[in-house]
Amino acid sequence: MQPKQARYLGGIEEFRRFPLEAQCNAAADEFLTLQLNADIHETDPELQKIREDRNYSYMDIITIHKDTLPNYEEKLKMFFEEHLHLDDEVRYILEGRAYFDVRDKEDKWIRISMRKGDLITLPAGIYHRFTLDETNYTKAMRLFVGEPVWKAYNRPADDFEIRQTYVSSLKCT
Repeated sequence: MQPKQARYLGGIEEFRRFPLEAQCNAAADEFLTLQLNADIHETDPELQKIREDRNYSYMDIITIHKDTLPNYEEKLKMFFEEHLHLDDEVRYILEGRAYFDVRDKEDKWIRISMRKGDLITLPAGIYHRFTLDETNYTKAMRLFVGEPVWKAYNRPADDFEIRQTYVSSLKCT
């Protein structure tokens, strides 16, 4: 398996949908990333095993494009707002491309490039944001343990126990 392409953003805070060219590589190994065959996602035994092993009992598919997502621009702005969740965020890219930006130990942004077949698990309590690339399109499977919880907590959210647990886990690495 190839390592995920991840790059430091270097202080760029504006809404960017373009790949970063001259930034340093960053380690993306703290996030579970897998490459699966998105063409067979409906019958893929590897995906089914992952779902069973991790108790991902709920799944849906979201298509993010101006012609398919109601309130498209508002949703993109909301996805790009720095936030955390109380549960892991699991996304599997079925079509298109996108980026997850996550904070490292020093609170710097790391951009993780996602493309068709990539599955990523962001741990509960990590500050992150999401955006499309310049094609402005992606179709993704969202996976959850139990019923989905759609609540995002915008930064600052450092008082949540899950955030403190996540930060403590970084001190061990």
